[in-house]
Amino acid sequence: MPRPTPTRLPLRPLALMVGLALAGSAQATDLWTVARDALENDASLAAARSGFSVVEAGRDIQRGTLLPQVSLGSSLSHSRTYQSQSGEGQASGVLPPGQAPRDDDDSVNSLGVSLDASQAVYDPARRAQLAQAERQVDREVLSLAVAEQQLLLEVAEAYFEILRAHDILSARRSQETAIERQLEQARERFEVGLIAITEVHEAQASFDLARAQRIAAESAMQVSFEALERLTGQRYQSIDGLAEEIPIVPPEPMERGDWVELAMANSPMLQMAEAGVEVARSELEVSRAGQKPRLEAFASYDYSDNDRSGVSGYNSGSQLGLRASMPLYTGGSTQAQIRQSGFALEVSQYDFEAQRRDTIQQVRSLFTRVTNDVETVEARAQAIVSNRSALEATRSGYEVGTRNIVDVLNAERNLFNAIADHAEARYDYVLGLLRLQQQAGLLDAESIQAVNAWLQEESAVSLELPAVGNQDPVMNIGARPRSPS
Repeated sequence: MPRPTPTRLPLRPLALMVGLALAGSAQATDLWTVARDALENDASLAAARSGFSVVEAGRDIQRGTLLPQVSLGSSLSHSRTYQSQSGEGQASGVLPPGQAPRDDDDSVNSLGVSLDASQAVYDPARRAQLAQAERQVDREVLSLAVAEQQLLLEVAEAYFEILRAHDILSARRSQETAIERQLEQARERFEVGLIAITEVHEAQASFDLARAQRIAAESAMQVSFEALERLTGQRYQSIDGLAEEIPIVPPEPMERGDWVELAMANSPMLQMAEAGVEVARSELEVSRAGQKPRLEAFASYDYSDNDRSGVSGYNSGSQLGLRASMPLYTGGSTQAQIRQSGFALEVSQYDFEAQRRDTIQQVRSLFTRVTNDVETVEARAQAIVSNRSALEATRSGYEVGTRNIVDVLNAERNLFNAIADHAEARYDYVLGLLRLQQQAGLLDAESIQAVNAWLQEESAVSLELPAVGNQDPVMNIGARPRSPS
């Protein structure tokens, strides 16, 4: 499919893509409309979007630790103390001169207010944690792009699997009808004594096989509907079919190495693995920062008031200064964290290399398959012509007695197998092209719309749903969860 060669992956926000979809006027049952419904309703993609918000909020949390921290505290209390004193003189009823029995009842109301503020002046650990959170957001953006591309591919696969199943089912139904006619002719010939009963049994066996193949094709088509409903949460009365004439051409650019270069520059899966390396590297910086000093500016103000012993008054004080701390010995845990982070960095680097190799291999394989599919479609189309000619010649030979019914039945099966194989090859080409674009990081809304132009309403495929009363509930994603306020 001819497309301009992009130089960078267009990481479009999903909301923008959905907005573009809503702005466009598309038929209700074409591929682009189904893809738009999936972008809006797929539960896995919705979870990925919420996951991105989680990581983004985590970055804001880390940023907040580097901003001023202010706290206000207050207390209000009432206390009462009762004290009774007595001595030997009190017990005997005789008190020393000038001394009387004493009972103390002291009630105190007190009010206290404190205001504390601090600001990190030099805190390498928190700054490293903020840098790590930013790297995690970058990785999550790429993860969201991967999820989006995967969803677009799954929608196309589900859509074209329905069309594939429909075309195969049509071939199997035609095969069953043709062999059934052949069986009826064989019975008529046997009744008039032109053929032996053996040929009737041969025709019956072929008919039974054709019927079994038709039943299997019907089952495959019914199952294919479920995948599309799972992605979109909706049912469609019909979907547009693939036109008879579509551009079966080699992918552009036409060199395998060029596609590998595109993948190295644009693949979000590869970029996500590379971002994972940066996240692991920032984690190592966080561990190393744990052994560095920390400097913090602080200020505090305290106010207290009480009315002890009937005398009111207040106390107040303020403090302003710098506070420094330096870890000297942590039982070896800091060094262990540094070693752990170092090994985690090695793991991420190996994961990146594995993803790079896998991407190269996938792109090379898919390019080869798509290129071969171009020739395969042409060969399958020619096979239909050849098998149709062979069937006509076999039937003519059967009429004059030079061929038997087994030859005719084999020719019938060969023709309809060729028709089914041709349908398989066409859909293999379309899906192979989309898979190649996904591996190269080029699968986007434009790719789906380009393939959507190959569909036509005249070839619409009915989903043949059961009666409304027997339908299962539609798999709707339901109401969106609400964030706590």
